[in-house]
Amino acid sequence: MSDLHKEKWEACLKVIKDNISLQAFKTWFSPIVPVKIEGDNLTIQVPSHFFYEWLEEHYIGLLKKVIKKELGPNGRLEYSIVMENNTSNSTPYTVKLPASNLSSVKNAPVNVPLTSNESQIRNPFIIPGLKKVNVESNLNPAYSFENFVEGDCNRLARSAGFAVANKPGGTAFNPLLIYGGVGLGKTHLAHAIGIGIKNQFPNKTVLYVGSEKFAHQFIDAIQNGTTNDFIHFYQMMDVLIIDDVQFFSGKEKTQDVFFHIFNHLHQNGKQIILTSDKPPVEMQNMEQRLLSRFKWGLSADLQAPDLETRIAILEKKMYGNGIDLPREVVEYLAYSINTNIREMEGALTSLIAQASLNKKAITLDLARQMIDKFVKNTAREVSIEYIQKVVCDYFDLEIEILKSKTRKREVVQARQIAMFFSKKMTKSSLANIGAHCGGKDHATVLHACRTVSNLSDTDKQFKIYLSDLEKRLSMQ
Repeated sequence: MSDLHKEKWEACLKVIKDNISLQAFKTWFSPIVPVKIEGDNLTIQVPSHFFYEWLEEHYIGLLKKVIKKELGPNGRLEYSIVMENNTSNSTPYTVKLPASNLSSVKNAPVNVPLTSNESQIRNPFIIPGLKKVNVESNLNPAYSFENFVEGDCNRLARSAGFAVANKPGGTAFNPLLIYGGVGLGKTHLAHAIGIGIKNQFPNKTVLYVGSEKFAHQFIDAIQNGTTNDFIHFYQMMDVLIIDDVQFFSGKEKTQDVFFHIFNHLHQNGKQIILTSDKPPVEMQNMEQRLLSRFKWGLSADLQAPDLETRIAILEKKMYGNGIDLPREVVEYLAYSINTNIREMEGALTSLIAQASLNKKAITLDLARQMIDKFVKNTAREVSIEYIQKVVCDYFDLEIEILKSKTRKREVVQARQIAMFFSKKMTKSSLANIGAHCGGKDHATVLHACRTVSNLSDTDKQFKIYLSDLEKRLSMQ
């Protein structure tokens, strides 16, 4: 059967999808293409050498199981690394399953040259004949690695960024595409990488530019008849950082000129760093040849920070400003604004300013009043974490106990109530709610919601609990 390789890989993907997070599946398995099957050998195509190494290091155990399940005990997986327009240079890597030590089949990353001979290029934007060492990097010194708080939400992106800062153009992370929602730290991390490179390699030319600025410069170059100067200027960079690359969407000529700049830099071992609000597979109205190049290196996502990371971010900002706030105020800020770091930091600044101008002590009540005004015009959704905190405070329980496996009646009841309000007041799936409550499955959450609903109809005291808690939650 000609499509047998596709069928076998689809069967593998079904099992894999049930065993890892959706984000991890999209990042590491959606881009894989099944190529062929010969006997017990299944060949899959991956977009880069780094991609292969990451799969081998982090998912080889899972891959062993699914390959063995679908192809039998002698099943083998072959990786074919193919970059667009370079099919003749594709290099297959074979991993025999179920081998236990795969380090022997790893191929060392290719070190690309960090320097290249370049003639002096005129800078069309500042002064004719300006040497590239004098190009302003446009980096913000406040956005350093030291000021970037690491958590589970950003660990991959930060680690990759740190590796790039230590060896620009000489890692598998080229290009490095950092993507995520608004206010999660993409720009901060991009600047941090640039600053790290400038500190270690002062002779390298690093340039940070927003995609909108890039597009406007290109339009000016067309109008002034200096398109070649524009291209040459960007091609002389050692490190090019483009922020919000999704802005190129629908701009065919801008995409075309960036494509040629990208190719020149990449072929000469120069580092490219991009940020975007979405991964390449979700970018609309972008040329496929450009999207394929975005996938050559690593696409690392920044997710919304968890509670501990949000508290750590606030504490670092407080320390940097030489201020101290009551722990309950910090926790309240972290609980209340949970999807946007920029908004959370803005709320902290506003709270400090208000207390200073009005000569008031920073209390929990003042924080409540300020945050109410600060987020009144946004469709703020109460978080699962905040619901758990309110429920635990009400019943005088520790959150760790709520998330534990204990079957004590009072804990089970509080846990079920937290699940009930999480389903009622958030847009989270049952599976996500269960994950926040100690790894419970969706069926357990559904059962909890039904139990709470039934008890509210038959138990007067229980109904009072729900009424009190709903008032407290609706106040936030």
